[in-house]
Amino acid sequence: MFDLAEKTLKIAEQLGADEAEVFIIHSRSITADIKKNTIESAKERGSEGIGIRTIVNGAVGFASTNIVERIDEAVKVAVASAKVRESDPEWTSLPSNSKYPKVSGTFDKKIDELGLDECISLTGEMINGALSVPDINTTSGSFSTTISKQLIMNTNGVEVIDEGTGVSGFVDVITTDGDISTAYDFEVSRSLDIDTFNIGKNAADLAIRSQNGISIEPQKTNVILHPFAFSDILGNTFEPSIDADNVQKGRSSLIGKIDESIATSELTIIDDGTLHAGMETSISDEEGTPSQRTTLIEKGVFRSYLYDNYTAGKGKTTSTGNGIRHSYSSTPSVGSRNLIIDYPQSDVIGETDEGVFINTVIGAHTANAISGDFSVEARNAFTIKDGKIDKPIKSLMLSGNIFEMLNNITGAGTDVRKVGGTVTPPLKVANMSIVG
Repeated sequence: MFDLAEKTLKIAEQLGADEAEVFIIHSRSITADIKKNTIESAKERGSEGIGIRTIVNGAVGFASTNIVERIDEAVKVAVASAKVRESDPEWTSLPSNSKYPKVSGTFDKKIDELGLDECISLTGEMINGALSVPDINTTSGSFSTTISKQLIMNTNGVEVIDEGTGVSGFVDVITTDGDISTAYDFEVSRSLDIDTFNIGKNAADLAIRSQNGISIEPQKTNVILHPFAFSDILGNTFEPSIDADNVQKGRSSLIGKIDESIATSELTIIDDGTLHAGMETSISDEEGTPSQRTTLIEKGVFRSYLYDNYTAGKGKTTSTGNGIRHSYSSTPSVGSRNLIIDYPQSDVIGETDEGVFINTVIGAHTANAISGDFSVEARNAFTIKDGKIDKPIKSLMLSGNIFEMLNNITGAGTDVRKVGGTVTPPLKVANMSIVG
């Protein structure tokens, strides 16, 4: 990888690039898919690719390939595209070499050594967990492992190599007797420490408990959001508002709100690219800026936006290490790393006399990313009565505004979950509008 990257940068400079960057990734994954109580397929695959970003007179060009023999051609395309583009007055430079933090918990040798047969066996455990509950079928699901190695190198001295592993299990179930009800559960981790049997059993238990739901009247009440539900809403409302690109383009409610109170004083939200065993942890972001811990909300006060290298230059500040790529075939853009929700934890259900508990939501992607308004359908929701989960709710719509929610959080549970890159407990929000 190293020799290939050096060669690519030299070609780019010879062709007239003022700056150049190479992003190379090698990955190997094993995936087993579930369909109707059986393992439908299982396969192991490897992939590799290279993305080349070049700068000529302040104009950026980009090309990618997954064929090593075509790298010369890809570099020519990247340089040629930069030469025909107009200079970007907001461009400063690619990241420079820096001191990188030490991170931990991102590579598990057990995952690296796991074979196809073991993955199939673990997938079967999810099915067994679901079927251990009577009157349940699995409808879909998957178990997967990933091992990746990536290299970022540029003409400003950045040379970053990072390796990581990941594992995920997901299962969707349906009841087979009486009232039809569905549910799902999933877990992700950097290590082979997830309990696949329990993933299936938890989903099945939830589907059974959700049967024979009642109707409820429209009202404003306490709502406790499971980490699945809260992270979904947060990712489609709050996260776009802290993206510096959206801020600079006038597409955020948080423009000009630095050092203003925007949430309850007990809430802190941190973006941490160095979190131990975080799903988005690495020594740098995906353009070579060192990973860091960035406080976004500190005891209710808004402290920072998230920047990649380009938006930082445009805003005359420094990158927060949030340059993210969707693949080797895309250029970096702003994205969160490990978004940590910190609020004093307690027995949040036991402390609630009356309210609603919501496990998951559907439709968060339709939220207004500028205003923060949302209206979602709640799934696997239950009434809360006298500090206990009570009756399942047949149908429920939840609406609100993320910034009002952040001000109305009154409690947090102890069951902290990793939902992709979001690390959050269940959160209790007062005075939320629900419609049955």
